[in-house]
Amino acid sequence: MNAIAWLIVICEAAFWAAVIFGLAARYIFRRQKLGMFFFALIPLLDAVLFLAAAADLYRGAAATMAHAVAAIYIGVSVAFGKSMIQWADERFRYYVVKEGAKPVKRYGLDYAKHYAKGWGRHVLAFVIGGVLLAGTVFLIQDASRTEALSKLLKGWSVVLCIDFLIMASFFVMPKKRRNSREL
Repeated sequence: MNAIAWLIVICEAAFWAAVIFGLAARYIFRRQKLGMFFFALIPLLDAVLFLAAAADLYRGAAATMAHAVAAIYIGVSVAFGKSMIQWADERFRYYVVKEGAKPVKRYGLDYAKHYAKGWGRHVLAFVIGGVLLAGTVFLIQDASRTEALSKLLKGWSVVLCIDFLIMASFFVMPKKRRNSREL
């Protein structure tokens, strides 16, 4: 595994540590500002990862999937960051601290609309990550060294289209409750 791949592993572990420490600071220790500090570290981790990958490519390394994932992290962090923290926050508050309302399970048209918002976030993540990937390919100006970036962008385009079809299917065939206990 190359240095960028290890940095991804470290940043992913640091991401989850920041989320857990942020939630613990917020709800267990009742320190709102400290919790926000930990949450603010998340986009910084993504920026460090992307800058390290860009510097590695600038110094002459051939791009790998690890380099491409760095751009995806930034797009996903910007597009989904707030909603991911909100999701974790609701569950931590209810299941760990035993406060607040039980997280809502969505069904039918409500689920379809919620999924559509998520797909919109996916589009935003794709645009941000795609601009970073395409910009890196443009700056390096060596297709043989940036082939992995281009391949990932093409693959991500296919994933985005599949996600659209899944989203559309929830409007045609709405998600139903599995049993009456989930009311």
